[in-house]
Amino acid sequence: MIRKNERGFTLIEIMVVVVILALLAGIIIPKIVSRPEEARRAKAAIQIKEMEAALSLFKIDNGFYPSTEQGLEALVTKPASGEIPKHWKEDGYLKKAPKDPWDREYVYLSPGEHGDFDLISYGPDGEEGGEGRNADIESWNIE
Repeated sequence: MIRKNERGFTLIEIMVVVVILALLAGIIIPKIVSRPEEARRAKAAIQIKEMEAALSLFKIDNGFYPSTEQGLEALVTKPASGEIPKHWKEDGYLKKAPKDPWDREYVYLSPGEHGDFDLISYGPDGEEGGEGRNADIESWNIE
């Protein structure tokens, strides 16, 4: 039984709430949507730093960096071609050669154009160069 004192929400009250929620969503959602891309870029930078550390250990043990042809796979399995490392660590230097957050191989050049080696992720567009969100993540430009 409905009492006279009880009342539900009016259509106008419900519409006001819906409009307020829509306005909030319009402000908040664009900020949240841009965060996954920032996270992927940060992950790529972290992975590059980890590979730099593994490459340094490889050089300490063997006196040279893997060649471009041997690639980052030389950190996982002992190279069978090119200059063969004499003191390669039995467990390797990485469990596996990581792919960048966009599921592509990192570019590894040794010797590099910017140092002993260069590590590059071409970012979300997968193409060399780019600006803003499509900018490459490069080992020599990571802070």
